[in-house]
Amino acid sequence: MLQNIGIPGLFLILVIALVIFGPSKLPELGRAVGSTLREFKKSTQDLVSGEEAEENKPKINKAKETK
Repeated sequence: MLQNIGIPGLFLILVIALVIFGPSKLPELGRAVGSTLREFKKSTQDLVSGEEAEENKPKINKAKETK
């Protein structure tokens, strides 16, 4: 979906955001979006690396108890 947005589309989105939020709120909004994306990427990387660690961990079968 985002691959099809070109320079004119980005410019239009920026102008609309400027009209809606105003010039004083725009940097704050950009920082919030950036930190949210950073946290999302970190969480997905942690999730993927956790799954890989589980796959590489040797499996130990519990011994059956004998009576």
